[in-house]
Amino acid sequence: MSITDQEFTALLDAIESSAVHLEMRDAYGTETELPYMAKWAAGEPDDLEWLEGWCSTLRQHTKAGRAVRRARIVSEPLSDYQRWSYSIAYPMVNAGEDIRWVPRRLVSSIPLPGNDFYLVDGERVIFLHYSGNGLIVDMTLSTDQGDVALCMDAFEAVWKLAIPHREYSPT
Repeated sequence: MSITDQEFTALLDAIESSAVHLEMRDAYGTETELPYMAKWAAGEPDDLEWLEGWCSTLRQHTKAGRAVRRARIVSEPLSDYQRWSYSIAYPMVNAGEDIRWVPRRLVSSIPLPGNDFYLVDGERVIFLHYSGNGLIVDMTLSTDQGDVALCMDAFEAVWKLAIPHREYSPT
């Protein structure tokens, strides 16, 4: 079932115990991020204030004892997008999101879903569907137990190999 941006935000705001997020693309082109990535590419400063909404949500979840984890499967050397993403991750990490990095070469034998996803409270999967150029074109919600199990198993297998943000050295 497709969901709107507002429904997506509401699902992330309403986390009861945990959320995990698996990213598997080397580049994205979200409308929110593109202007800031362009500033980074041009060497211009960015106060990262645009991340404050998400960081505030993360602080609230952390304060309430809820865990938010993100694993990024990346090709090395990193794409420009992932180098930029690495450079802006500290506010989210400092706000309580556990972000980790996994070199793609390490996940060859892990069964992975075909799309990036969020798994909320071990019950709801939000699949993120992107166009070839990295723009999000749809988000779908599933409570199918097969989808939930696939995503949880994939995430946990990737997580075992993941390198915490503060320890990962981008190449």
